Amino acid sequence: MRTAPSAFARSCSAVQFSAWKQVPPRLCSRVSASGAAAFRDFAPGKPACRGAPRSAGPSPSPAPSSTLSAPFPGAEAMATRWASLGLRAPLARPPPPRRSRFWLAAPGGVRLGSSSSSASPGAGALASSLVRTGGFVGGRWVQAAAAFPVRDPASGAELSRVADCGAAEAQAAVRAAYEAGAAWSGASAKERAALLRKWFDLMIENKDDLARIITAENGKPLKEAQGEILYSASFLEWFAEEARRIYGDIIPSSAKDRRVLVLKQPVGVAAIITPWNFPSAMITRKVGAALAAGCTVVVKPAEDTPLSALALAELANRAGIPAGVYNVVPCSRQQAVAVGEVMCTDPLVAKISFTGSTATGKILLRHAAGTVKRVSMELGGHAPFIVFDSADVDKAVAGALASKYRNSGQTCVCTNRFLVQKGIHDAFVEKFARAIKSELRIGNGFDEGTTQGPLINEKAVEKVEKHIHDAVSQGASIVTGGKRHSYGKNFFEPTLLSNVTTRMLCTQEETFGPLAPVMKFDTEEEALAIANSANVGLAGYFYSQDPAQIWRVAEKLEVGMVGVNEGIVSAVECPFGGVKQSGLGREGSKYGIDEYLEIKYVCFGGL
Repeated sequence: MRTAPSAFARSCSAVQFSAWKQVPPRLCSRVSASGAAAFRDFAPGKPACRGAPRSAGPSPSPAPSSTLSAPFPGAEAMATRWASLGLRAPLARPPPPRRSRFWLAAPGGVRLGSSSSSASPGAGALASSLVRTGGFVGGRWVQAAAAFPVRDPASGAELSRVADCGAAEAQAAVRAAYEAGAAWSGASAKERAALLRKWFDLMIENKDDLARIITAENGKPLKEAQGEILYSASFLEWFAEEARRIYGDIIPSSAKDRRVLVLKQPVGVAAIITPWNFPSAMITRKVGAALAAGCTVVVKPAEDTPLSALALAELANRAGIPAGVYNVVPCSRQQAVAVGEVMCTDPLVAKISFTGSTATGKILLRHAAGTVKRVSMELGGHAPFIVFDSADVDKAVAGALASKYRNSGQTCVCTNRFLVQKGIHDAFVEKFARAIKSELRIGNGFDEGTTQGPLINEKAVEKVEKHIHDAVSQGASIVTGGKRHSYGKNFFEPTLLSNVTTRMLCTQEETFGPLAPVMKFDTEEEALAIANSANVGLAGYFYSQDPAQIWRVAEKLEVGMVGVNEGIVSAVECPFGGVKQSGLGREGSKYGIDEYLEIKYVCFGGL
């Protein structure tokens, strides 16, 4: 178990330390003093300071330079190796100018800017070398017939206009991935691992710029965005190591003249469809495993957050990932159906990996059935959080705060239903309300001290309002929060409801927002019945100090991941996934790479 530096640990609250524990131990030494401060400030007890108003301008993709430079030391030797395998080397580019920056301008001033070395770009600066606006297909940046806007959810300002790729661009990306597949799978595991490791190193070198991109397009507080980048990069590091551990098998044969072998081989082209709430980590968790296995990929990022996927493409290109191995096809909501259909029905695609809603997952499964593709899906959750009478209430409150309000409640493993045993119910609700008021601060993600940024769009806010109105109309009480915040139309107060029943919408479907409904229960059996009544089962949490109860409940909860006296369970080395209608397969861990491998049995006879 990791031990945080003593001074840092003493300065952390329980919620802040939970965030720190998500960072893999091997990355802790890479976190600078400012990075440690980022985790210390995850849920600070001080008011958010309002920075200067901001907006951003469009950022056209620079044309590739005709003067090429090696993307990393030893690139020439690597390029020779790629040529021998039939791979086209990635497009190299000169180091980006140090002075050129994009910044977020004053309200209404949607524009580009270039700062001198003496100018301060401000908290909202985005590195121009990582802000790309074209699709990335076959190692080249491509434009489409139209472009769609990417907006800052905090202000509504347009950050950029990105190529609105359609079916034709998706087909080209699939073809590029297919053509690169044979050579990439033919490269040694050591070579693939080296490139993934280089990609990881570049993410760490550019972690602050990548985090600012996430905050700009997603809205989450900068401290959380910095944590996501470390988490995201760790999947590239992990799967770089796992690439060399794809072991086959030898099976004793019943016939003396035969030898039986088992090989593991890449499935082929993988279509990767990712959500907006973790726009970097959801890509690397899938792509790291796919590339390590020898697959090539086509990524369709969420229309709300394409800039993070394109920034990863830029760094993959610099790392030396060969052309066609990693492709990105951004598109608007209007083009999403056409692009998704190509990725799910094209016979050249062998595998689909999707993270998103259960409803969308079912549509993709129907598309995939036509060509019987391999599928892995991480779908919706409806996580229960059970607090038994034996629990340490203070620890349960800290875990509840971290589990519910990270990313303003917009994660698939966020607690959606709180079940508290009657003996400690009132004490838990009182302390939980006090913690919400003292530790959570609403504000722009770039503002110092912010722990709660905006929801992704107004539709998300309306769903939270709908759930609260339904609950209150049926007798629920608002303990704290309950309305939009004056900061902006996409900001909503962290809300706590009591006197909640199972008849209310907020206990029947995923809210995906900063709403914590609390139900009172009498017995362990009653709590388990309520928790397991959902048709999904991604994550579940409970707090108890009774060893026998811990074993019983952990085994009986119908979910794929269980947090026992712990509010955050995600870690690179642990299998992430659910049961029931929460999905198929697992991501991360040693099991994640198996989703991109086929098992082949080989029988040698006549020996």
